Amino acid sequence: MATTACFIIVSRNDIPIYEAEVGSAAKREDAAQLHQFILHAALDIVQDIAWTTSAMFLKAIDRFNDLVVSVYVTAGHILSTCG
Repeated sequence: MATTACFIIVSRNDIPIYEAEVGSAAKREDAAQLHQFILHAALDIVQDIAWTTSAMFLKAIDRFNDLVVSVYVTAGHILSTCG
């Protein structure tokens, strides 16, 4: 089964600073826009959860079709999303 993961680092101002897509699945033409859409939809959830837990890894905080959003939160609250 071919899988792909998208890794995005987001600044405090909700601006993506780094994005990488890794995996063996064929890349879709609209993948970058889809990942941005899913990221921004999940950021509200992340911002609510990040301040209520001491966990740095938030697993499966959001889902869209077959994509799952998991998040690493740094001490400075820079978010790294994996989907």
